[in-house]
Amino acid sequence: MKLLLIEDDLRLADYLKKGLTEEGFVVDLARNGIDGLHLATQGLYDVIILDGMLPDIDGLAVLSALRQSKSIPVLMLTARAMVEDRVSGLKAGADDYLVKPFAFSELVARLHALGRRTSTVAAESQTTVLTLLDLELDAVRRTAKRGGKDLRLTAKEFSLLWLLLRRKGEVISRTEIAELIWDMHFDSETNVIDVAIRRLRIKLDDPYEIPLLHTIRGMGYVLEIRAQGKE
Repeated sequence: MKLLLIEDDLRLADYLKKGLTEEGFVVDLARNGIDGLHLATQGLYDVIILDGMLPDIDGLAVLSALRQSKSIPVLMLTARAMVEDRVSGLKAGADDYLVKPFAFSELVARLHALGRRTSTVAAESQTTVLTLLDLELDAVRRTAKRGGKDLRLTAKEFSLLWLLLRRKGEVISRTEIAELIWDMHFDSETNVIDVAIRRLRIKLDDPYEIPLLHTIRGMGYVLEIRAQGKE
């Protein structure tokens, strides 16, 4: 796996780069947000590790700019333990979150989990491009377009939509989505699936006349073409 580490703390950055390299990762290092954003948009990475507090532009600004064109998985690091801060990062498009100080072993485990989810998107099908009506997903370029316009999905949203599109016409349960996309056993008290579906539908269907993502109550979700008009 090739990683981009964007971290301004000199000692922590050097420690993480050394440790991750010893774990078998290929690591590029940027010590500020401007350089990090340039590398992130120009390079090809499996996961980006992004510090939330940077000296020039902060991590949320870097993440927001990155999400304009890329759906690379992003793991944010922060010294802030407040729930509001974590929520802000996740809403901005982060795929995972670690509060400093953290165990190095946990960082490695989370990177592997993000990498597995990313590679599964391309590996589960022989084709790298899937289409339905005016929707097109490209697993190599990590792009999603509808009607020729970029959907600007997060990494998890892309993985979720790829799963639904790869199995278009098939109802996929919330439990299966939780296990395949979030690598977790489903908890009926958790609304993460509902939130993810709602955000995906806003980008995928709301601007268009023909909806593609449908809810099958009590069963799950399906991506298919039905009669014109909103549900």
